Amino acid sequence: MAGFAEATAVEEGEALLDPQWTVGGRPNGGYLLALLARAAVTAAHPHPLSASAVYLSPPEPGPASVAVETLREGRSVSQARVRLTQKDRTCVEALFTLGDLAAAGEPRFTAAEPPAVADRETLARTPVEPPGAGVRITMLEMVDQRIDFAGPGDLRGWLSFDDGAPFDAFSLLYAVDAFPPASFTLGGSGWTPTLELTAYVRGLPAPGPLRVRQYARMVTDGQLDQVCEVWDSTGRPVAQATQLAIYRRPS
Repeated sequence: MAGFAEATAVEEGEALLDPQWTVGGRPNGGYLLALLARAAVTAAHPHPLSASAVYLSPPEPGPASVAVETLREGRSVSQARVRLTQKDRTCVEALFTLGDLAAAGEPRFTAAEPPAVADRETLARTPVEPPGAGVRITMLEMVDQRIDFAGPGDLRGWLSFDDGAPFDAFSLLYAVDAFPPASFTLGGSGWTPTLELTAYVRGLPAPGPLRVRQYARMVTDGQLDQVCEVWDSTGRPVAQATQLAIYRRPS
């Protein structure tokens, strides 16, 4: 089984989408975003600071092409557009702002306090085939995910890699899309495909499990608007995302 860094490698514009990082047989959106970020970074700007992606057509595991267009190359940041195609279809297109997180320093102010979450040891690991989900979440063979159902539309919990690998700026883009949809506690089908995902990477995380909160801001008969916030093991906010997804109301 490939670790996350290996599974998101891009060489000379070509990638191999790993079947281990899938939900219902399709690559996870955060996994794809991390892969595109690896293709976008440069030696001068080695980390993604922000990412905004639209998901146009779900790719399949297997070979895919990745094209990078540099939009601006600045002293402290640069911008790039990255497109993933497969079988002559554009599947994902993303815009990145790139920089160096190591130069950012510690936060001087933050309004995002770590949420109350049940102790990790008291929560059960999410199974690969959760009851009622109706879909196999193969990527849960690779991560230890433990969820505290805090209330309607509010999921909290812990996330770590099964192989003990630390999170970095790229895998944080996976973390903001790793939890089940916030609508999970509100009913609906297990199929909630992402339409658009905007993420900020706030810092390089300390080693240890991530603390995650994902909550719905609005759910309609057809759409889900949700927010994901991530803290590292020291309680520092390291990533956040807003996502628009398709929602299917219970019949």
